[in-house]
Amino acid sequence: MELPPGDVVWPDPGYAQLAVRRRPAFWLSEVAVSGEYWARLRAQHGQSGLWPVLLEDSVQPWSAGQIAPDTAGQIDNYHAAAFMAEVWSDWIARANLDQLELLDPFGPECPGPAPSGKLAADPGVVADWYAGLVAERRTPLGLVAVERGADALAVMGWQGALNHNEWMVPLAAVVRSWEDRFGVRVVGMGFNTLDLSVAAPPTTSEHALHVAAEHWTFCPDSIIQGAGNLIDYAEQIKGRNAWSFWWD
Repeated sequence: MELPPGDVVWPDPGYAQLAVRRRPAFWLSEVAVSGEYWARLRAQHGQSGLWPVLLEDSVQPWSAGQIAPDTAGQIDNYHAAAFMAEVWSDWIARANLDQLELLDPFGPECPGPAPSGKLAADPGVVADWYAGLVAERRTPLGLVAVERGADALAVMGWQGALNHNEWMVPLAAVVRSWEDRFGVRVVGMGFNTLDLSVAAPPTTSEHALHVAAEHWTFCPDSIIQGAGNLIDYAEQIKGRNAWSFWWD
């Protein structure tokens, strides 16, 4: 399949560890691509080994190589449950009584990862649909050599959640878990945003509330600067086939 004009993006040696600084982090197009084009590349991932990601316009840190890639193998050392518990306990240790209300009805006890959702459609089909929406922003294309889309967060050296978590590897582990439990697929990334398609979203208020607790540990700003609490946020994601995150 012919690619549009573009070039590989090399990590800045000052940002990358020795294990990854000798090879390109990913390939970046010079022009915007359509959702249909993204879908064709996504369908070929099994043969090409390249996962497509719709990116914000090229005037971003990645266009200058200011990225901090890691190897996909490092993600194996982290688990969604451990990350969730750590973020939860750190918040409880620092929060005042008013802030604890944000975590109602769970309070100081981390509920752990939510049960899996039930697939409403093929994850690839849902991802292609959502790519069509994200591509309307006129986004260039990134291609990254990974076995699964979640690994792109680390392998591309994306730093969008830096103000929440200094290392992207644990976040990639969470997204891996969402791929398995909720049919999630990585569709787009921005400077501090992440767009995921969801083929098995929670469909009950109880399940959505449990998932909302996970989202809070993954991206607190989505709740704190959005719905304001887990209960209201849960209603926003119930039955939704797309999850979008934004870090301040």
